[in-house]
Amino acid sequence: MSIPREPAPSGAAQTNLAKVSVGQFAERFRSETIPLSNTFGYFCASIPMSEEVLKEYLEEPVAALPPSIAAMLPHISILLVPYLERSGERSSKAKRKTRPALEKVGDFVVADRPAEGRQSWTSQVSFENETVLVFALKEQDVAEYHYRLYRRLAGLVADKWSADAASSYKAMVRDELAAAVHGEVDDESWQAKQTLLRRQTNSKRESPLFAEYAKQSFIDTLTLYLHGICCDIDVETGPRQLPSRHLRRRLNLFKSLYPAPEGYAVFPEEAEELKADE
Repeated sequence: MSIPREPAPSGAAQTNLAKVSVGQFAERFRSETIPLSNTFGYFCASIPMSEEVLKEYLEEPVAALPPSIAAMLPHISILLVPYLERSGERSSKAKRKTRPALEKVGDFVVADRPAEGRQSWTSQVSFENETVLVFALKEQDVAEYHYRLYRRLAGLVADKWSADAASSYKAMVRDELAAAVHGEVDDESWQAKQTLLRRQTNSKRESPLFAEYAKQSFIDTLTLYLHGICCDIDVETGPRQLPSRHLRRRLNLFKSLYPAPEGYAVFPEEAEELKADE
């Protein structure tokens, strides 16, 4: 879906977007966000925000969040901009460990499409008791935007997951490792799993490598779980994909930890039941 080019109703700002760092942009506009809920607010820069777009990009994904997850999150300001441009620093693998600090100055909000290889889709800045998520919407499909939104939120949940959630999820991935279950949910957890298997003989042993894999696997799986509650999505099949029975087991765990809001379904059969009851 592309953003409709129509007159912007009130609430969509027409902003002069000279190249400005994400941190500076967030500092300037986070106080102007429009509330969506007790947790979320948004600010739209330059891009027209019709009622249809507001519903699809903001209201629906926020409404689909499990209440227990919404309660865990800090205040979230969502800033919607035309384009994001990466700096050269952020793309350096050697500086990957310092990426969160670089993001505040390493990404820029721009009005025109960045050069090839410099385009970014999302950035994040943290303030006291508030996290600002910045998304570039031009040329970004709504499904990709939803994925990136839920991935950022899953990362925030993983930063403060409860002892019960951590213990339950780590036990599950240990069972998978013991059974030599192949595959993962997304590329980052796949890479973390391969690193663990290469470098650690006893892959189930608690270690920094295992902790990194478990956390990344949690983020990838929670992203899928949240996206699936909001939208009718298909899980891509492939040689790296976690087998469906193990994926369903993980999703059932999340269903018990973070139940979907009333009126929303996790699995297709539940969606059919909801339709039948309407």
